Amino acid sequence: MGATTTTTAGQEHLGHVVFITAAAAIGGFLFGYDSAVINGAVTGIQRHFDVGAVVIGATVAAALLGSALGAWIAGGIADRFGRTRTMQVAATLFAISSIGQALPFSIWALTFWRVLAGVAIGMASVIGPAYIAEVAPPAYRGRLGSFQQLAIVLGIAVSQLANYAIAQFAGGNVNNVIVGLQAWQWMLGACFLPAVLYLVFASVIPESPRFLISAGRTAQAERVLREVEGDRVDVTGRMAEIRGVLRTERRPRLRDLRGPALGLIGIVWVGIALSAFQQLVGINVIFYYSASLWQSVGINQSDSLLISFSTSIINIIGTFIAIALVDRAGRKPLLLVGSAGMAVALGTAAYAFSTAIKTGEQVSLPPAEGVIALVAAHVFVLFFALSWGVVVWVLLGEMFPNRVRAIALSVAAAAQWLANWLITVTFPSLAEWSLSGAYVGYAAFAVLSFVFVLLFVRETKGRPLEEMG
Repeated sequence: MGATTTTTAGQEHLGHVVFITAAAAIGGFLFGYDSAVINGAVTGIQRHFDVGAVVIGATVAAALLGSALGAWIAGGIADRFGRTRTMQVAATLFAISSIGQALPFSIWALTFWRVLAGVAIGMASVIGPAYIAEVAPPAYRGRLGSFQQLAIVLGIAVSQLANYAIAQFAGGNVNNVIVGLQAWQWMLGACFLPAVLYLVFASVIPESPRFLISAGRTAQAERVLREVEGDRVDVTGRMAEIRGVLRTERRPRLRDLRGPALGLIGIVWVGIALSAFQQLVGINVIFYYSASLWQSVGINQSDSLLISFSTSIINIIGTFIAIALVDRAGRKPLLLVGSAGMAVALGTAAYAFSTAIKTGEQVSLPPAEGVIALVAAHVFVLFFALSWGVVVWVLLGEMFPNRVRAIALSVAAAAQWLANWLITVTFPSLAEWSLSGAYVGYAAFAVLSFVFVLLFVRETKGRPLEEMG
């Protein structure tokens, strides 16, 4: 009887922890959804506002500048007002920007709402992992921490499925009208619903014990610790441990990163390079532009959106593979395998796109090369997802010395957003110049990433954080 009661209590305790972790990870879902939903709307926006490649590239990429800002300010807001309050702010920004993107009166108004959505994305990218790490019991922290990345790739997939469904309802043309709005407007506005759900959950989940203790709300902190770690934990000891860390903790500053290697500690440059390579291989071209990319080589709107959804499913599968292998195979081997696979896939895609046939205004790929391009794109996403998509974030959380980990991670993450912006804003113009040439460039970065990892990245699997540096 006693054993059964203990087991049931343990299951209830774990169920509660999983619930609040999943609720926090809705921010990751919105991160993925709002980042990728623009994919299905690009063609509609371009036709509706009659703008060229440079302007549409700037509009799509605007969210990434907002994301850099959101990621930068999220930590300060969370430390001052709390983790759950920061989630509520992010959810509100997601909801407002969704309505704004659905009802823009000009391309520049849409760009503004994209920046605001980006701020929410950046905040969600920081606060979700931080909250989960602070709330999750140590025994489950790794697995619960993976909820954020899983939520991101699920958000990407659901956005592509929603885009396809809306386009089908509109008769296959995203400029067709559904109840007063064009289909692409419904695509951008659909994020409002999960944003409201995020706001509701962020209002009911408990605040982080770490923040509560720092704010002097010890009774609440004690209650939350009992809820998330169970009755058998020494709550008094845990609270004393957290207080001790808070007393000795000093917020690192940018000047702490100074070193002899071009003004920065060498390991910081490694982190910046890893972040940059993750984006320079062109992964977000697939998630932001793949629908218009496939249309540019002769595939109709409806089928191009379905292809975008299928690549999102491959992304989810690859993420599960990475989660399963990262602690077994190690970080460096996965990165090397990923770089090699991406280089081959991108080079193959470049060849396929080079065979495009233009007849007047119509462009198409020969049947065989069309299949090759589709397979290459899916293989590229698979190799990225099982390696660089997950492993880079794992490494960035592990590789820096304790004394500068937070600020070094912020710098590396900022580099990632900027590289993402660069690729996103330049792709439409590069594609107009030479789609094949753009993919040759991405393939070259994949090759360089292999060489970089081989020469400069150290394995962190199984090493205590105190040994890093």
